[in-house]
Amino acid sequence: MTSDRPVALVTGAASGIGSATAIELAHSGHDVIVNFSRSEGPARETADACEAHGVTATIHQCDVADDAGVRAMLAEVDNKFGRLDVLINNAGITSSAPFKDLDAIDLDEWDRVLAVNVRGIVQVTRAATPLLRSAPAGAIVNTASIVGLRPGPQPLAYSTSKAAVVSLTKTLALALGPDIRVNAVAPGWMEGDWMERMLGDNYDRLMERRAKMTPLKRCVTAEDVAETMVSLALRNRFVTGEIVVVDGGFANST
Repeated sequence: MTSDRPVALVTGAASGIGSATAIELAHSGHDVIVNFSRSEGPARETADACEAHGVTATIHQCDVADDAGVRAMLAEVDNKFGRLDVLINNAGITSSAPFKDLDAIDLDEWDRVLAVNVRGIVQVTRAATPLLRSAPAGAIVNTASIVGLRPGPQPLAYSTSKAAVVSLTKTLALALGPDIRVNAVAPGWMEGDWMERMLGDNYDRLMERRAKMTPLKRCVTAEDVAETMVSLALRNRFVTGEIVVVDGGFANST
């Protein structure tokens, strides 16, 4: 069957940026495929929130680093919806190694971070390209990070992977144009579980400090990032190969 509505696939959509973006796309009238790797309960909650906007939402468990699983996921998208208009490459993981401690780097963990954060984008994009080329205005938005553009206190594997996402976004824009636009967002310090895990007991203090140093006087939310992602996917029709920083102006003020 072919959906009468545009269709979006969001990877890593069980929580955070992915969940907020899936819901925002549903609000914009898209049927949504909510991809997740482990968190089925939150993925179903995201799908339910999408369907509250009167669209169809399905969940699909798939590790984006598994090429066979990725190809099966896109085959299911084709079988169920017959189209794909928007791809949000959001699935990502980080490392446990402190960024200043090179001896703490576990090379298996390093390879896993790059497999999910970088190779995963390549595999999902490759599998999705035939459907996106057939869309009236196919668009891809990747989740990068401010630490992919400038140094920051994040594990080296994560920072390296996000720098690769920045380069990959620009290269894919050249390779897939003019049929498919490819952009990315680079969030700054974002409120929520991810930064709580990274900052631990220092979360409240450091987030408050960062907010005071930000021109807009608060830190980024998942909804802020989702709003920018959806704008890049749906409305900025002559923008491709760009990395949009979403950090309330912090990077430009320091």
